[in-house]
Parts: sequence; structure tokens; C-alpha cells
Amino acid sequence: MLTIEIKVKGTINTVWEEWFREFKISHTEQGESILRGKVQDTAAMYGLMAKLRDLGLTILSIQTSGVGDEAEPGNI
Repeated sequence: MLTIEIKVKGTINTVWEEWFREFKISHTEQGESILRGKVQDTAAMYGLMAKLRDLGLTILSIQTSGVGDEAEPGNI
């Protein structure tokens, strides 16, 4: 299980929150959205990134931490 935080440019509209139901979504004063939550593995993380891409959002940063071979703490 990976804990993930993704910062994107723009505000995720509440209409799309169902798509991201596993994640807590917050917004910054700079007009960015931050998604925090857990994903099962790297493949699930890429699936989340695809959803953000489909919404036309620009990913600014991704931070992960977790347990196991694919969970090296740090930035992607």
C-alpha cells in the first residue's frame, strides 16, 4: 500500500470528487488541488494519474511513501 499526495494545477470541481472518492481533496490559495490518500500499488497510482490527465489537469508534484519494493519514500 502506498500513501500518495498529488498536487495539480487548477481546482478539481466537486462534480469529479466521486472519481476520487478514496482521496481527501483540498485546495490552495494558489489555485491548486491536493489529493491525499492510499493506493494499492504503482499501477493504481498510474490509474489515478490517467484520471487527472483525462480532466486536463497538470500534475505539479507527486510524493509517495509506503512499504515494499516499489514504495521508496520520495518524490516522483
